[in-house]
Amino acid sequence: MYQKLIFELSKEGRRGHVLPKIDVPQKSKEQWIPKEFIRTRDADLPQVPENEVVRHYVDLSVLNHHVDKAFYPLGSCTMKYNPKINEQVAADPAFLNLHPRQPESSAQGALQLMYELGEALKAITGFSGITLQPAAGAHGELTGLLLIRKYHDVHHHKKTTILVPDSAHGTNPASAHIAGFQTKSIKSNPEGTVDMDDLKAHLNEDVAGMMLTNPNTLGIFENQIEEIRKLMDSVDALLYMDGANLNALFGLVRPGDMGFDVMHINLHKSFSTPHGGGGPGSGPVAVNDKLKDFLPVPVVDKTDARYYLSYNYPDSIGRVQAFYSNFGILVRAYAYIRMVGREGFRRVAEQAIINANYIKTRLKDHYDLGYTAPSMHEFVLSAEKQKKRGARALDIAKRLLDFGIHPPTIYFPLIVKEALMIEPTESESKEMLDAFCEAMLRIDEEIGKDLEMLHSAPHSTPVGRLDEAAAARNLDINYYKPN
Repeated sequence: MYQKLIFELSKEGRRGHVLPKIDVPQKSKEQWIPKEFIRTRDADLPQVPENEVVRHYVDLSVLNHHVDKAFYPLGSCTMKYNPKINEQVAADPAFLNLHPRQPESSAQGALQLMYELGEALKAITGFSGITLQPAAGAHGELTGLLLIRKYHDVHHHKKTTILVPDSAHGTNPASAHIAGFQTKSIKSNPEGTVDMDDLKAHLNEDVAGMMLTNPNTLGIFENQIEEIRKLMDSVDALLYMDGANLNALFGLVRPGDMGFDVMHINLHKSFSTPHGGGGPGSGPVAVNDKLKDFLPVPVVDKTDARYYLSYNYPDSIGRVQAFYSNFGILVRAYAYIRMVGREGFRRVAEQAIINANYIKTRLKDHYDLGYTAPSMHEFVLSAEKQKKRGARALDIAKRLLDFGIHPPTIYFPLIVKEALMIEPTESESKEMLDAFCEAMLRIDEEIGKDLEMLHSAPHSTPVGRLDEAAAARNLDINYYKPN
C-alpha cells in the first residue's frame, strides 16, 4: 500500500489557514533579523487544504501498529492502554505553556504536582527519597548507578564491579559500563531465578552492587531476595532494582521493603503514558536513606508556604538533565495515579497476573514453556518445537500481524531458545486474550499446512517481510524530493 507524502499532495495556492494581519510596527527584515539569517528564497512548504491534511495523517496513523489500534503484548515493556484523560490534563494550557525557566512563584502548581507525584511514587515503592529528573528507563539506570558510585566514593570504598543476572535487560550492563563499572554475569538456576551458588562464587570486596529485575524478565518472582540482600550486605554492596516490571507488584509488595537501595521507575510503562518510537519517556529514581544525600539537584521540596527547587545537597551527583524532567509525562502519570487510587493499584497488578496466567494456561500444551515456575505479569514461551517443524519465533511474530496483533518480544531473554515473551497487561479483556490465543493456536496449525505462507508473512500490512540484515547494513531514512 503506497501512501503519498504530504509534498506529493501539495498544489500551488491551496491552503488550510489564513494568518492574521500583522499588528506590530513594520520594519525592514534587516531591522528585525540579522542579514545572515534571512532567507534568499521561500521555504519549500507543502500547500494542502485542511481536510486533506487531516485525512493524510489519519491514514498514516493506521499504517503503524499502536496500542489504540489493537493488542500490543510486548513483553517487559508494559504497553498498556493510556486513558485519554491523561492527555487532556497534560494539554491544559496552564501546564502546556509553562517554561522551565519561569520563576518558582509563577509555577507553584507545577511544583506541587511534581512534589505530590514524588510522594506518591515513594509510597508505592517504599523508598524515602526520589528524583524525577531522568528522561527514560536507561537514563534512570545510569542515575542509580552514579548514586551507587557516589556512595562508595564517599565511604572510600574501591569498588569496580556490578553483578548482573543473565536474564537482565541489555541496558543493565550497558548502563553499568557507562557509569565506570565492570560487569559480571550471574547464571540463572533451573527455576529461572538467580543461581545462588554462582552469585556467591562472584561475590567479593570488588562488588559495588547488583542489578536485579523483580519479577525478572522471565516473569518469575525472585523469591530469594532476602538472602541476596544479606549477601550484598556482607561485602557492603548495594542492591539496584530495574523497575521495568513494577506493573506486577502494585499493592502486593514494595521494592523498598524487599531490601533494595535504589530503583528506577518507568512512568512510560507502569504509569500509563504513551511510549515507543523513541519516546517520550520518564525514569524517576527512588532511593533509601543511604542514598538520599546524593540525589541529583534540584530536588522538589516544600515549606508551609510554598514549593521550591532545592539545591541544598552538597554531596549531590549533580544534574542529570538540563531542565528538571519530561514534565508532560509527569502530568500524565500524576493523573493516572489520582484516577486509579490506592486500592486500584492492587487490582492493576492482580489483573495483569491473571491475564498472563490465563494465556499461559491456554498455550502451554502447544508451545514449550521457557521455565515452568509460577508466572506473574508476563511469561516466556519457546518456539523450539515449532522451529523443528519449520517455523521460527520470527515467523510466528510476523504472522501475528496478519491477525491485527502486535508481536510479543522475541529472542529475549537470551537464556530461552526461540523465546516469545508475552505481557498482556491488565487493560485487555478476556475476549482480546482469547483472540490472541486463537491466533497463536491457528499459527501452530498452519505450520503443517503452508510453511511458505508463514515464511513470507505478514501479508496484510503496508510493508511485507523485510530483509532485516540488509536494512541494518544499508540504513536509508531520507526522502529525496527532486526539483
